[in-house]
Amino acid sequence: MRSVVAIFLCWLAGVQPVVAQSSEVTMNNSALRLSWKNGANGWQLQQIGVKNKQGWQSLPQASGEYTLLYSETKPADNQPLTLYDKAGQPIEFPERKYKYNIPVWEAALSPVPMNTAGTALYFYPAAVTKQPDGALVFTRENNTAALSASWKLDEKYPGDICVTMELRAKLTGYYSLATPTLATMSEQDLQWAAIPGYFQSNYIEKDLIKSYAYMQGIPDKPVIVRERTASTLAPFINTRQQLTLAVIPAPGTARDPWEKDKHSNSSWQLGLSLMNRKALLTPTAYHPVLGEKGSYLQKGETVSFSFRYSLQPADWYTVYKHAVNDIYRFPDFLALKQTKQSLTSRILHMHHYLVDDSTSFWKTASYKGMEIGAQAYLGGVYGSDKDAFKNSDYGAMWMLANITQDSVLQRTRLPYARNFKLMQQEQRPGFFHGAAAGQYYLAKSRQFTEEWGPYVEPIGTTYYMTMDIGNVLLFNPHDTTLKQALREAADRLLAWMEPAGKWEVAYDHATEKKLFTEVEDLRPTFYGLLIAYKMLGDQKYLAAAKKGADWYITNAIEKGCFLGVCGDVRFVADFATGQSAGALLDLYEVTKDKKYLQAAIQTAKLYTTSIYTQPIPTTEKKTVNGRVREDWEISQVGLSFEHGGIMGSANHGGPILLASHAGMFVRMFGLTKDSLFLNMARAAAFGRDAFVDSATSVASYYWATMNKGAGPYPHHAWWQVGWITDYLLAEIQLRSSGNVSFPHGFITPKVGPHETYGFAPGKVYGTPADLLLREDMLQCASPYLDYYCAINRKERKLFLLLLNNGHQPMKETLHLDYSKVLNGETLQPKTAAYVQAGGKRQATGTAPDFRLDMAPYGLTVIEIQYEP
Repeated sequence: MRSVVAIFLCWLAGVQPVVAQSSEVTMNNSALRLSWKNGANGWQLQQIGVKNKQGWQSLPQASGEYTLLYSETKPADNQPLTLYDKAGQPIEFPERKYKYNIPVWEAALSPVPMNTAGTALYFYPAAVTKQPDGALVFTRENNTAALSASWKLDEKYPGDICVTMELRAKLTGYYSLATPTLATMSEQDLQWAAIPGYFQSNYIEKDLIKSYAYMQGIPDKPVIVRERTASTLAPFINTRQQLTLAVIPAPGTARDPWEKDKHSNSSWQLGLSLMNRKALLTPTAYHPVLGEKGSYLQKGETVSFSFRYSLQPADWYTVYKHAVNDIYRFPDFLALKQTKQSLTSRILHMHHYLVDDSTSFWKTASYKGMEIGAQAYLGGVYGSDKDAFKNSDYGAMWMLANITQDSVLQRTRLPYARNFKLMQQEQRPGFFHGAAAGQYYLAKSRQFTEEWGPYVEPIGTTYYMTMDIGNVLLFNPHDTTLKQALREAADRLLAWMEPAGKWEVAYDHATEKKLFTEVEDLRPTFYGLLIAYKMLGDQKYLAAAKKGADWYITNAIEKGCFLGVCGDVRFVADFATGQSAGALLDLYEVTKDKKYLQAAIQTAKLYTTSIYTQPIPTTEKKTVNGRVREDWEISQVGLSFEHGGIMGSANHGGPILLASHAGMFVRMFGLTKDSLFLNMARAAAFGRDAFVDSATSVASYYWATMNKGAGPYPHHAWWQVGWITDYLLAEIQLRSSGNVSFPHGFITPKVGPHETYGFAPGKVYGTPADLLLREDMLQCASPYLDYYCAINRKERKLFLLLLNNGHQPMKETLHLDYSKVLNGETLQPKTAAYVQAGGKRQATGTAPDFRLDMAPYGLTVIEIQYEP
C-alpha cells in the first residue's frame, strides 16, 4: 500500500517514478512464478507457474489485462433486458403472480448487473517499478484516469498475490475498477466454477433463466452479482488440470448489512463475476460498482480497491475454505459469541408457547366428518380469505409430546394433527390418488390447497405424506390407517416416477398437465420411497429410491444444479439442497453403498456455500430498534439463506434463523473431520439472542425482522424445537465418540435436513435409555449449559447429558430437582457417578447439587441410580 501511495505522490507532484529498464519482470516464491514482458501494448503477463507435487505447472492463457468502467452519467437502473424465446417472442418470466420476484428479477436484468453499462477501457500497464519489499507497482495513465496497481506475494499464504489498485479521476463521472484478468480459461477446460450463494457448476448454460435465475449452470454472459446474497466473497474457477483460481476482495470492501442503525443490506459496493467484460472465463470482482456508493468521483479524486488472487493446485473446496477460514476468519466468530439463553431453555419455553392456543394460533375444524387441527397461517395462500391452517414439523410434535410426557399435547394436539394428515391426502380414484392435496387447509372454502397455485407436486407427496406419516408411525407403529395412507402415497410416487428415475415438478390440478416443464425436479423426491421401504418393508420401494437417487446424483449433484421447494419464488434453489445431503446419508445407512455416502458429503460441501461467511463480525456498537447491540450479535455470518441468488428472499430479508442444517453438519464433521462443518453448525446455533423473542423464546424467521418472534408463522416454533433437538443430540453423539446416541427418524418437510428422535431407546455407554426433558428439572446459572436427559425406567437409571456450549471452561453447580423427574412422585437417588470417556464411572454424592468442571465444548454425563 505504501508503494502505491508513493507513486501517487509522484504523480501529484509532477515527478515521474523510476521504472524498470528491462523488458521483463518477475515475482516468485515457493508456490508461484509470474513473469511480465513489455510489448507494444504494455506490460503483459507471459507466464504463470504453479508448484504442485510433481513440479511446476503452467496456468494457460495468461493475460494481465486491466479493465476500467467509466460513465459520465449515472447508469440507468430501470431498463431491464428483454428476453426472447426461440420464436423471437418476449418471454414473460416470472409470471405476474410472482409479485415479490418481479422487481428483483428486472433489477438483475438492468445494464449494471448485465455488465453493459458505461464504457469499458481495456489496457496493459505502461510502466512498472520494483519496490524494496519485492512488490511490483504497475502504472498507466490515459485521458480518463491514472491507475496504479501494487502486486505482492503474500508471505503467509504463498499461493496468494495481494493487489491494491489506486485510481485518480481525470474526468468527473462514475468509475468502477475491475480486478485485472490474471488468466482466462476455456469452456472445455472448466472443471468447476462458482460464486458462493449464486452459481456452482461444471458447464456454461446459454439459457439465461436457467443459469441466472435458477443457478443451474454458469451464465454465458459476464453478469455482475451483488454481495448481499453472496455467502462468501470469492468467485473461483477450477480447471481440469486441478488448478483453482479465486479472486478474494479484502474484508471491508463489501456492504455492511447493518451499517449503523438500520437495514443496509441493499447497498451495493462490490460486484462479483465469473467472466470479465469480454465474456471470457476468469473470476472477477468490481469495486466500486458503477453508479453505486463510492463510484462518483470529481476530477482529481481517488478510489482504491484491495483484493487477492489465490491460485493453488487444489480442488475448489480447498481454495473456498481458504477464503472462508483464512481471509474472512470464520472460525474466530465463535470466540466473540455470548449466550444469554441456552438452547435447551428455548425448547422448554417454546413448549409453553405451543400448548397455548392463543400464542400458537391452534385451530380445529370439522372436515368430512372428522375433527382436524392445525395452526393458523397468517401469510398469503392461494385462494385464502385469511382462513388458512397448516402444521409444520410432525416429527417434532410427536417427539416433544413423548419426551415431555405432556398430556396437553397428547390429548389436544396429536389426535387432530393426525386427522389433518389423513384428510390432507387425496382419496378420490384417479391421477392424484394418494398424493398430498395441498399444504394448507382453507376453513371457509373447506378445501386443501397449495400456497401459490392449484397444482400438485410429487415432492409435496414426499413431504406431506411420506415424511410426516413416516415420522408419526415411528411413534405409533400400529396405526394401520396411517400405514395404508403411506402405502398409497408411495404407490403414487411410483406411478409418477419416469423410466429414467425422475419426476415432474408439478401437475395442474384441473387438467393433470405437466407444469414448470422448463426446469427439472432437481429435489430429493426419491426420499419418500426410502421412507416407505423402511416402514413397510417392500423391496420395490427401495429399488425405486435407489433409481431416483442415482438419477439425482448424475443430474443434480454432479452438475451443481438444484431446484427449490418454495413456490413463492418459483422454486429457486433453497434448503432442499441441504435435505438432499441428509436423504443420501439415510440411503447410505440402509444400503451401505459408498456412492451414496460420497454423494451426501459432496452435497453437504456444496451446501456450505449457502452459509454466510461475510462480513467479518466485530464488537462495533450499533443501534437495533432503539437498543445498542454489538455487530456480532446481529451478524449474518453462520446463518443460511432460505433461497439466495438473483430472486431469493435473502435479497430483501437476509438469511434465516432456522438452522435446520446444524445437526447434519455435525454428523458430517463426524464423518469427515472437516472443521468447517462443525464451525458452521455452532456459528448458526449459538449466541442468537438478538433474534429471539423474549416473551416466547421463538426466533424470528428472517434476519431483517430481528427479534419479532414467529410473526405470521406460528408453526415455525415446531421447526425450531426440531432443529435444536437434532443439533444437541448430534453434538452429544459427537462429543461422546458415539457412546451416547439415539436412533433418528426421518427428515422434516421443506426447511432442511433435521430429523426427529424420541420414538425408541438410545444407548448411554451401553445402557438403553429413553429421551427425557422436563421443565425445572435441572437448574444452572450458566446459559452456556445445554442438556438433554435420558432414563431407563426398568433399570431405574437417570442420565444427565450435559454440554458446555461455550468457548470458555465452565465451573458451575448444577441443581437437580428429584421431584420433577417422574410424574406424581419424587425420585429417590441411590448412587450417582460421572461417566468418563470409555464408560469409566467416578462416584459422587447423590445430593441434588453437582459440581461441573467442563472444557470448552465439552460433555459431562451423570448417571443416577434410583430406588424402586
